[in-house]
Amino acid sequence: MTVVRHRLRSILTLTYLNGVLPIRSQPLYLINLVASPLSFLFFITIASGGVLFNYAVAGGMLMTMLSIGTSLQTDISHYKQDLKLQDVLIASPVEAWVYVGGMAFSELVYSLPAMGVFAALWVFGGWGSPAGAITLVGVLVLVWAFASALGFTLATFFEDVRETFVFSPLISLGLSVLPPVYYPIGALDPRLQPFAYLSPTTYAADLLHGVVGAPGPSFFGAVIDWVVLIGFTVGLLALAARKARWREP
Repeated sequence: MTVVRHRLRSILTLTYLNGVLPIRSQPLYLINLVASPLSFLFFITIASGGVLFNYAVAGGMLMTMLSIGTSLQTDISHYKQDLKLQDVLIASPVEAWVYVGGMAFSELVYSLPAMGVFAALWVFGGWGSPAGAITLVGVLVLVWAFASALGFTLATFFEDVRETFVFSPLISLGLSVLPPVYYPIGALDPRLQPFAYLSPTTYAADLLHGVVGAPGPSFFGAVIDWVVLIGFTVGLLALAARKARWREP
C-alpha cells in the first residue's frame, strides 16, 4: 500500500505541476489551447453555411485531444533538457511509467476547460445521449493515449527543446488537418481516400461523426474503427515502453 500511495502521490504532484499550476499562473494558456480548434470550427461552419457544423465540433474535440497529447513532447523535453528533472527522477524511486502517466494525465486535466466548450456545443447541437457520451469518451481517451505515447517517445530523442517546435506542428497537420477529421471522407478524391486510412485519426473521426448527427459507420465499420484505433494505441504504447530513451545510453 505504501508503494501505491507513493506512486499516486507522484502522479498527482506531476498533474498539479504541469496541469493545474500553468492554468493558475497564466490562464491565457487555455485560450491558446482552444484557439486553433475553434478557428477551424468557425471557418468551416461559415464556409459551409452551417452544413458541416457537426463535423467541425467532432474535429475540434479530436484536434484538442491530439494537441494536448503531442504537446507532451515539448513539456517533457523542457523538463529533461532545461530543468534536468528527468535526471533527478532517474535517481529517485519514481518509475518511468509513473512519470509519463503523471505528465500525460496533467495534459488531460489541462484540456478539460477546452473540452468543456466542445461538450457544450455537442449538447447544444442536440446530439447528446448516454451511448454517444460513452463512444465520445472512449474515442477521445484512446486518441489522448496514443498521442501521449508518441509525444513521450519523440521527446526522449530530442536534444534541444526547439526541435519540438518543428515536429509538433507537422504531427498536428498530418493527423488532424489532412485526414478527414473536420469533413466527411466522401469529400476527398477517391484516389486520396486510401491514404487517409493510413492515419488513426480517420478511424477516430469516423466514430465521432456517428455521435454528432453525421452519417456514422455501419456496425461492421464501427468494429473495424475500434479495432484499428485500439491496435494503434497499444502499438504506440508498446513502442514507447521499448524504444523511449528513459536513460541516456
